[in-house]
Amino acid sequence: MSKHVSWSGVFPAVTTQFREDFSVDVEATAKVVEALVGDGVSGLVVCGTVGETCSLARAEKAALWEAACDVARGKVPVIAGVAEYTTAFAIETANEARRAGVDGVMLMPALVYSSQPHETAAHYRGVAAAVDLPLMVYNNPLIYRTDVTPDILASLSDCDNIVCFKDSSGDTRRFTDLRNAVADRFILFAGLDDVVFESLLVGAVGWVSGMSNVFPREGEALFRLVRQGRLQQARAIYDWFMPLLHLDARPDLVQTIKLCESIAGRGSAVVRPPRLPLTDTVRAEVEALMAEAQASRSRIESLV
Repeated sequence: MSKHVSWSGVFPAVTTQFREDFSVDVEATAKVVEALVGDGVSGLVVCGTVGETCSLARAEKAALWEAACDVARGKVPVIAGVAEYTTAFAIETANEARRAGVDGVMLMPALVYSSQPHETAAHYRGVAAAVDLPLMVYNNPLIYRTDVTPDILASLSDCDNIVCFKDSSGDTRRFTDLRNAVADRFILFAGLDDVVFESLLVGAVGWVSGMSNVFPREGEALFRLVRQGRLQQARAIYDWFMPLLHLDARPDLVQTIKLCESIAGRGSAVVRPPRLPLTDTVRAEVEALMAEAQASRSRIESLV
């Protein structure tokens, strides 16, 4: 296994498509993936938080990973989201993802149990030792309660296949703290849509994005312009995008992102319980945001 990967750019956190009876629609999900690849995204995260990973059986995840790999055909890396209750379960699921052909794993802390720092490190170390794939550490303390701090990550520097850190804490200082601790040991990815501009300015080279499912070309353009130092143009896209990017930071992010996808003709709004459809009030709010974005998009078209 090579620890050297070149992940960078925008990796949409692909939504899982369901039929009206809540069964997984692998074919429809494959079409979502095909559209994203066609629109020029740099990579894919399949069965992450936005992909409702915790609502899926392992066999369903495997089918989705296989379908995404079949569509991507090596054009872009496919990263499997792994979120399990125990280290042993995470190892089993990550190895299932490896058999499905993915290029790497985005690993969450052990769910439900709020671990101590040394336990969090042991979880990542245990999976890394047992899985022959590059690993992206996923930190989202607001949702998953366990905080993977720069100190914890620095303690994992000797794990060759832990290669990437995706931070969704919203605290962009962590990228600087981590770089000060271990230089460029880890690839840095932004994980929260509405701080991506700031994250890229302080060292992130990639973005796992929710709303780039809906506007993938705009997401890639924003990323590219910031990386090129064309900040005025990037700010124009960021300002236009921001009302929608805020949706990625809400507890109902999956429902709101999927509704936006549906409005844009890129997927279904159906979510699997315990998630429920948005209330009429919230749905109207999101529809209004999409209507405004679509109506005002012309002012950034030349930058995309």
